[in-house]
Amino acid sequence: MDLEATRELTRASVPAGGTTQVADEVIEKIAVAAARAVPGVADLGGDVARFFNAVLDRVGLDQVGDARRGCSAHVTGDAAVVNLVLVIEAGWPVPEITSQVRAQVTETIEAFGLRVDEVNIRVDDVAMVDRPRSA
Repeated sequence: MDLEATRELTRASVPAGGTTQVADEVIEKIAVAAARAVPGVADLGGDVARFFNAVLDRVGLDQVGDARRGCSAHVTGDAAVVNLVLVIEAGWPVPEITSQVRAQVTETIEAFGLRVDEVNIRVDDVAMVDRPRSA
């Protein structure tokens, strides 16, 4: 192989340069899905968000706003900060649930190649689970 052919082969195997940016909304969707997967998490979002979502549900727009509700994220470079608002099911210990959510969200986002600097959680409400009454 001559020198020119070697240079051509080298240029062809080097990927193009450029930058990659991950939108905050992408991390929010990932974080919400990860948080919802944790047993004991009843819902996400504060009172106002849940109220508006209930209205949307009634008019047939039940998926609008669900993907990022209860979550905000900020991505800087390859690092993310995530803020979650949770509703937990009654009977679950808050420290246990928040620890599991924090771990699940971190693991899931890091699987996408980003570093998670913080997962801040506010427990906004508790959902009282209706249990069947024994006769």
